[in-house]
Amino acid sequence: MPKPSLALAAGLMALPLLTTDPALAQKRIPKLPGYNECPLGYVNDLKQHCNSPIYYEVRPTNGKPCLSGWMNIGAGYCKKKTLGIF
Repeated sequence: MPKPSLALAAGLMALPLLTTDPALAQKRIPKLPGYNECPLGYVNDLKQHCNSPIYYEVRPTNGKPCLSGWMNIGAGYCKKKTLGIF
């Protein structure tokens, strides 16, 4: 049985890094320009980031309403709803 080549293995491991989805499950997110507070579920680290003990899937609103299945959590961010509620 032939072993997979090193290049193939490296390519498969790098595949998640190549996707460009603006929504990421994050415990630490940057404060967006124009906001001094953190979104719901995040704690201000008194610097330029907000931290959470839970991984939330968040994305910046970019001044637009949240997409269907997402909820506005303030400070310029939307959070993906889980189980259709929070």
